[in-house]
Amino acid sequence: MGIAVEFNPDLALRDYKFFKSGKRKKEECLPLKLDKGKVYNFLKSGQRNYWLEGEVPLLKTEGNQKLSRPFASIRILEVIHFLYHNQPFTKGKYKIIEIFDIDSPIINFESYARRK
Repeated sequence: MGIAVEFNPDLALRDYKFFKSGKRKKEECLPLKLDKGKVYNFLKSGQRNYWLEGEVPLLKTEGNQKLSRPFASIRILEVIHFLYHNQPFTKGKYKIIEIFDIDSPIINFESYARRK
């Protein structure tokens, strides 16, 4: 038996509709409106590691690794691992650095690297 740890090069959250329908907690979902400079909380199941020293993309996930293009560039400020009912979770805070138009052809990230 090993230690299951996931390394994430991005932060992928659910659409807000999952919170509204009661399927997910608010912190597991994208906010209704993103504001540049604002700090938001996030929650993910499992023990996850994120890069803290630079900008990473904020994505929307539908589950099963179905990911959108980046909605924003964020900076993860804080990450905490904890157990809830003997299951590992990761929670933290992220700050919006820049918001993107996902319909634009401009490429803002190549893999995890921010393009300016």
